[in-house]
Amino acid sequence: MAQPQVPVTVLTGYLGAGKTTLLNRILSEQHGKKYAVIVNEFGELGVDNDLVVNADEEVFEMNNGCICCTVRGDLIRIIEGLMKRKDKFDGILVETTGLADPGPVAQTFFTDDEVKAKTRLDAIVTVVDAKHFLGQLEQGDEAEEQVAFADVILLNKTDLVSEDELKKVEGKINSINRYAHIFRTQKSQIELSAILDKGAFDLKRILEFEPDFLHHGHDHDHEEEVKSLSLTADRPVDPDRFQKWMGALLQLRGPDIFRSKGILAIDGAPRRYVYQGVHMMMDSDWGTPWKEGEKRFSKLVFIGRNLDGENLQRGFNDCLK
Repeated sequence: MAQPQVPVTVLTGYLGAGKTTLLNRILSEQHGKKYAVIVNEFGELGVDNDLVVNADEEVFEMNNGCICCTVRGDLIRIIEGLMKRKDKFDGILVETTGLADPGPVAQTFFTDDEVKAKTRLDAIVTVVDAKHFLGQLEQGDEAEEQVAFADVILLNKTDLVSEDELKKVEGKINSINRYAHIFRTQKSQIELSAILDKGAFDLKRILEFEPDFLHHGHDHDHEEEVKSLSLTADRPVDPDRFQKWMGALLQLRGPDIFRSKGILAIDGAPRRYVYQGVHMMMDSDWGTPWKEGEKRFSKLVFIGRNLDGENLQRGFNDCLK
């Protein structure tokens, strides 16, 4: 019998957005579950550790906040240790530093075979400060990238801004990543069932909660800002051509492509072909069966910077039968 994979939720967001408040809510709420907590704090002093409530959960720190493979190595080591006693907890929470691109954390679940076999990345949850988000976008790339990676977004501190300001922030978030679910919150208060164990990163289940995922139109952008872009095709996809094209594309452009995901209709296959990528890492598997008589078509989504929609469309077209 295959052991069930432990769900992992990554909590990210800019400094002061409300990540630790959300983490404390998860740990202190009466939901009957236990979580192992991994805190990725920037710098030598794990300040966040002192802010996390005194709970039964153990807190593991990754003290090297640099955005590089040492974070992945640290994370792999901690998770492999946790897996030796995984009967002690129901899920893992990873809180990233407020200065982090969550990519290296997400990539961990693609790169290490043992981690991949025993855990599953359930969702990347980004907390956004409604009052300061637009200003944070001007300070660097981090706030934008955290939104780009998100499966679920908590638009927090909504009590500090007007409805007009909120709509402006939501519009900006949607221009970066229109595939994330946005919840308006105050003090990071949200039904935990909306963010935990949702399978939001698992494209096999994406159609359950986003049935219109396949129905967004084309969107060709040439701007340098982070954008989301989608491609669709009615003709079946050749899997070998697709793997070669996507592999070459991610090797060349991976640093600019934060997330890529898709549901493909493979020629003659009874099931959907589910693809997802984080930067240069890619993974794919068979998903749910096509229903009898159902119209089969493919959809690819890219979220990243400097996306050339016409070039991507040409490459995708070359993968079609």
